[in-house]
Amino acid sequence: MATKPRRFDVCIIGGAGHVGLPLGVTMALGGLQVALLDINKKAIAQIKKGRFPFKEEDGDVSLRKALKKGTLTALAAPVSVIAKSDVVVVVIGTPVDEYLNPQFGALDQVIEKYLPHFRDGQTIMLRSTLFPGSAERLQRYFEKKKLKVSVAFCPERVIEGKAIREIQIMPQIISAFDKETLQRMKELFAKISKGGTVVAQPMEAELAKLYSNAWRYITFATANQFYTMATERGVDYTRIYRAMTDKYERMQSLPRPGFAAGPCLFKDTMQLAAFNQNHFFLGHSAMLVNEGLPRFIVEHIKHRLCNNDLHEKTIGILGMTFKADSDDTRDSLSFKLRKMAKLEAKAVYAHDFYHKDPSLSRLDALLKKSDIIIVATPHKRYAQIPKEKLKNKIIVDIWNHLPYTKTAIEL
Repeated sequence: MATKPRRFDVCIIGGAGHVGLPLGVTMALGGLQVALLDINKKAIAQIKKGRFPFKEEDGDVSLRKALKKGTLTALAAPVSVIAKSDVVVVVIGTPVDEYLNPQFGALDQVIEKYLPHFRDGQTIMLRSTLFPGSAERLQRYFEKKKLKVSVAFCPERVIEGKAIREIQIMPQIISAFDKETLQRMKELFAKISKGGTVVAQPMEAELAKLYSNAWRYITFATANQFYTMATERGVDYTRIYRAMTDKYERMQSLPRPGFAAGPCLFKDTMQLAAFNQNHFFLGHSAMLVNEGLPRFIVEHIKHRLCNNDLHEKTIGILGMTFKADSDDTRDSLSFKLRKMAKLEAKAVYAHDFYHKDPSLSRLDALLKKSDIIIVATPHKRYAQIPKEKLKNKIIVDIWNHLPYTKTAIEL
């Protein structure tokens, strides 16, 4: 008796990445038949063994449950699985180039590459951040190709590292160009999320995603600008922050200063600027503040702390990932800080608990050799460094992370 060809509810192109994998696992746990398709063969091999290729809260446990349930399949090939799927999720976003202009080619190339495998009746769900109008452009593309494929844009909006949990509880923005596709997206997310759905037009959804990330980027820039203004005048910003926020509800939304980095905030702010013909002065100002923070730190160490003798000092940088307790180094400003420090200091060492790189040092060696310690990424474990190991060191703790530097005058 012939075996019936296997079909899938969802195929995720880019299914081994930070956006696709948590979504796929969550969908599989919700009872959907999911195929993860990715060209990263190493990551696919790890997934098949029940291991996330990056840090994700309860990721391995959830992945193993999905594999055991039999609803999750990880594939590097064949791409013919696309034709066997009712919904194809594409997590290819729109990056920006070195001139801060959006690059549209990545999504176009993926769609062109897999075009022979798309069929009438399918839905393409775009999940990553897109330049406004991209979903409509893709819908027109399929119409020109005489393919009855409907396009939906349902942006990812979770915190990296906590994606599985947040997908299940947060409201999902959904958008499409017809009522039938919109209803299909409602039903799909109802199986995996208790947060409900928020309906928008496709360009509204595209802008909502960009606005959200740009807002966060601007708020971080505000905090960093406050920090630099106070620090330049020798005032302890930690004490100012405490005065503004302690038991005062209206200021609770003010974030602490620190590196605003990662694969989304800067990129999406620049996309929004390009969309508005570069008339986005708040966004560009935020970029100058946030991207300028590493240079500010090095210059103030040099002039205020070292009396212009930084070339005689050794700097140790704690944390190279773009945020705390993550293994993701994409667009991390710690690397920019290290590069600038190397131009000024006698030697520069760097350490991270989660990023493995031969250029990084052991923590004990860094603490022993460094005259100046910069907390670049506030991993929780750095707060456990014994106080005596930092004795006679100059500590630059932008985040106010180390418990024994809470009242220290920084920079």
